[in-house]
Amino acid sequence: MNKVLQEKISNIDKEKLSREELSALAANLRLTMFDILQSRQTGHWGGASSSTEITTALYFNRMNIRPEDPAWAERDRLILSKGHASVNLYTMLATRGFFDTADLPSFRVLGSHLQGHPSMKKTPGVDMSTGALGHGLSIGVGMALASTLQGNDYFTYVLSGEGCLNEGQTWEAVMSAAKFRPKKLVYMIDYNKVQLDGTSNEIMPLDPLADKFKDFGWNVAPKTYDGHDMQEILDSFDWIDSDDVWPKLVVYNTVKGKGVSFMEGLNKWHGSPIDADSYAQGRPELVADIERKEAVL
Repeated sequence: MNKVLQEKISNIDKEKLSREELSALAANLRLTMFDILQSRQTGHWGGASSSTEITTALYFNRMNIRPEDPAWAERDRLILSKGHASVNLYTMLATRGFFDTADLPSFRVLGSHLQGHPSMKKTPGVDMSTGALGHGLSIGVGMALASTLQGNDYFTYVLSGEGCLNEGQTWEAVMSAAKFRPKKLVYMIDYNKVQLDGTSNEIMPLDPLADKFKDFGWNVAPKTYDGHDMQEILDSFDWIDSDDVWPKLVVYNTVKGKGVSFMEGLNKWHGSPIDADSYAQGRPELVADIERKEAVL
């Protein structure tokens, strides 16, 4: 990571990162995840890489948080419903200052606070323990309702993949949210269309996804955004702020295994260990992406 970007991160509480800076940061953090997963020979590259730009924009541009006070009552919440992508969340939290980046190599080491699935009791900045697919939105509905009951005004973001949408509990939460309309609840779909055992169309087709939520009575974004285009993600944030009709759904088109050409779009790389040959071939692609994006800073 170049010095310009490092300095901007250190001053992020005074000034948010620009679109170009966010794009360069996301490229750097994607490489960090790749290195961690290859070193540990465990974890989930596919879904962590597909959501990198989304989480980078949330933690370094959007969310109202205090790393020095992780339990701050008025903080915005993020629930990583797709908890298997935990290396993504840990990389964001460490870089944002919730804990030391030196902890990241201990990912999935026995006794580490960086477990395979996030634990709110072990890791600063984790708002909810997740892992069982489908629980995220149910918890998010409760958190958003609690905000109103407690007199707070925070956002509750739930980031989900297609696996969560295969679970009946998710659709119960969709109906519940449509009834109670919790304020500032935003459901974000990392729509990479690939799961552990194959494509989503093979396992359980979801299209037309946005129309389903409209029929349930949700406020649905007017388009599906490119989840790897930082300007599109920032545009989606503008839409979130455009009215006061809740709950809201935003769908982002993404690519499983984004950043390494021969891994993209393949269910093999949902959670397979990154072998030495694939690492040697793939890492230069991620480095080149960083160089391209840092060149414009």
